[in-house]
Amino acid sequence: MLLLNPGPVTLSQRVRRSLLQPDLCHRESEFFDLQDEARRRIGGVYGLDSNEWASVLLTGSGTAAVESMIAGLVPAGGKLLIVQNGVYGERIAQISAQYQIPHTLVKHDWMDAPDIARIGAALHSDKGITHVAVIHHETTTGRLNDLAAIDKLCQAQGVRLLVDAVSSFGAEAIDFNGSIDAVAATANKCLHGVPGIAFVIARRSALASATSRTYYLDIARHAKLQDQRNTPFTPAVHALYALVEALREHDEEGGWKARHRRYASLAGRVREGLAALGIKELLPAFMSSVVLRAYALPSGLDYPHLHDALKAHGFVIYAGQGDLSRTLFRVSTMGALDTDDVDRLIRAFESLLHK
Repeated sequence: MLLLNPGPVTLSQRVRRSLLQPDLCHRESEFFDLQDEARRRIGGVYGLDSNEWASVLLTGSGTAAVESMIAGLVPAGGKLLIVQNGVYGERIAQISAQYQIPHTLVKHDWMDAPDIARIGAALHSDKGITHVAVIHHETTTGRLNDLAAIDKLCQAQGVRLLVDAVSSFGAEAIDFNGSIDAVAATANKCLHGVPGIAFVIARRSALASATSRTYYLDIARHAKLQDQRNTPFTPAVHALYALVEALREHDEEGGWKARHRRYASLAGRVREGLAALGIKELLPAFMSSVVLRAYALPSGLDYPHLHDALKAHGFVIYAGQGDLSRTLFRVSTMGALDTDDVDRLIRAFESLLHK
């Protein structure tokens, strides 16, 4: 079965075999060697200086990393502006409300790109805002939000930027040289690891002023202990084995730029094949990530029927979220996929539509 959903991904045999490594106590030096390698390699994906940036590992899904980032790095007395144009922007708003973090929203329709003018106006009119949160790749629609433009606004207004890069880290460009204080991501999407490990890459200067609103997800505590070759709790050891192997594979294959090219090629092949069958892409390629694309459901075909028919051919696709479940489906090209897999997918669509 090939997974074309936005994580977890179909694993390479190399990463799958890494899960068979010996059992390991998380209080032994061998584990801390593994933890150190993971942290070093995560920062190395974008060439970051470990003296300026810390890669903070967490046991949990990508949402755990986002929650840890928001709860820890918006300081007491701070205020968060949330750029919301999909499910995951809404999730940050829910996290902020849960922790009673003062926040304001710049809301958009799920189909829309962030309105840079409205975001700028909101920052200009409220000088209490200290941080902006944005989703880099909003997988609700497959849209790649304009992170560089939002970063430029943050620099102009002197506020800091927190980025949910859960489904873009490792395959899309991220410029860490501007206002970004932290990026949250996970092992089991573009890095091709397994679920169970997430992480935040945070400026050490931001960690130095972090606040403690949560116990298990306290980002400053995790960072401090990991710097000391320690860990506060029992981590997902075998998931960390897999992440390290996936990071080695990622590096050997040419890093994030090579992965970007690979995804772009596969996504383009899917788009062309479906277009030939009359299935329209929701957003033009230049607005979309290379990770995932959304497509209009063919006329007369609902998602459950499409999903089950493709699953019978060995493919798992993904529904739209909320009201979009009635009008679209999503296809991701992450994981151990190749052009032959895409061609088989198109043939499966063709056989379904031409019955």
